[in-house]
Amino acid sequence: ILCALLCAAAARPFNAFPADTESEEVRSAAIKRLLEVFGMEDPPAVHGHKQPPQYMLDLYNTVADVDGVTRDPSLLEGNTVRSFFDRLRSEQVEFRFNLSSVTKTEKILTAELHLFKLRPQAALAFNRHHFCQVSIYQLMEVSGSNSTDRKLLSSRLLPVHSSGWEVFTITPAVWSWMTDEGSNLRLHVVVRTLGGSQVDLKLIRFASGRHHHPSKQPMLVLFTDDGRQSATLQSSDSEESASTLPQFPMSAPPSRSARSLDYGEDLGVSKPCQRWPLYVDFEEIGWSGWIVSPRGYNAYHCKGSCPFPLGQNMRPTNHATVQSIINALKLVRGIQTPCCVPDKLYSINLLYFDDDENVVLKQYNDMVAGSCGCH
Repeated sequence: ILCALLCAAAARPFNAFPADTESEEVRSAAIKRLLEVFGMEDPPAVHGHKQPPQYMLDLYNTVADVDGVTRDPSLLEGNTVRSFFDRLRSEQVEFRFNLSSVTKTEKILTAELHLFKLRPQAALAFNRHHFCQVSIYQLMEVSGSNSTDRKLLSSRLLPVHSSGWEVFTITPAVWSWMTDEGSNLRLHVVVRTLGGSQVDLKLIRFASGRHHHPSKQPMLVLFTDDGRQSATLQSSDSEESASTLPQFPMSAPPSRSARSLDYGEDLGVSKPCQRWPLYVDFEEIGWSGWIVSPRGYNAYHCKGSCPFPLGQNMRPTNHATVQSIINALKLVRGIQTPCCVPDKLYSINLLYFDDDENVVLKQYNDMVAGSCGCH
């Protein structure tokens, strides 16, 4: 299915299709179906150039190779990671995140609050305190009144003189927000000395979206699972790393003449079942405006004959071997030779902007033909 969609959607550049109605209808249907493969109804809106959070870029490079193929399925918790910037931009150490882009069917596995701790101001650098207690609270409405209560989510000691990213787990708060949107008031940060007294906020400072560089903005990161199931084809070899894939040049799709020569079509020769490159260029499809990485990937496809007798190099199933014998002996009319199909599939990862300009990392199963066999 994917191979057919890619041929229809990416065979020509985005603006190079003929204007006739039939071609446009085919292309429109192919793009729509391809979006469904990626779990979308419409492509996200393009809001212009915006820099993704460094954390999301680093996470993508950890779980995916240069072409987006998953390095190790066990590296990522769930199959989706969403990042959100603080929308409150308060002068106080309080934060609020808009989670409207998270679907109700997504299972929230882990929620993390990422705060960038700044160094103390020079005048306060020799303060006698060396550690402080940082606590994250969820603010909640008190039923029957206009007041708010707070619930402790996370608390730990931090060195006063340190700087850099600090991560706090706040999963219960996000669970409650997903159950009741109205309960999403805000998060509140309290800093105390080891003795329990309040700390001067000039001594312990966290970067805010209002006064500091965008790369240091407070951020909520959700690890979720959208419930999509992997095909049984991949699950049998899930422990094998996709890094074992033979590498083909990935800078551009192979030319039409190169593909023709590869297949031996000009000579009318049918080559044995094997794997061939099938480069998917997101720019040609028209998706480069919202996909951060990869720019394209090699889906590969399987083509070739499965002649009798089937050797082990063709990775035949027992069923295919029997079918090949029946066909060769012509014991039953209408029995064809086995088909050359993928017998191992790998997942890819997409890093992209959603409609709300949040950066999302999503893993898609069964997108790359790892090897081919006669089935």
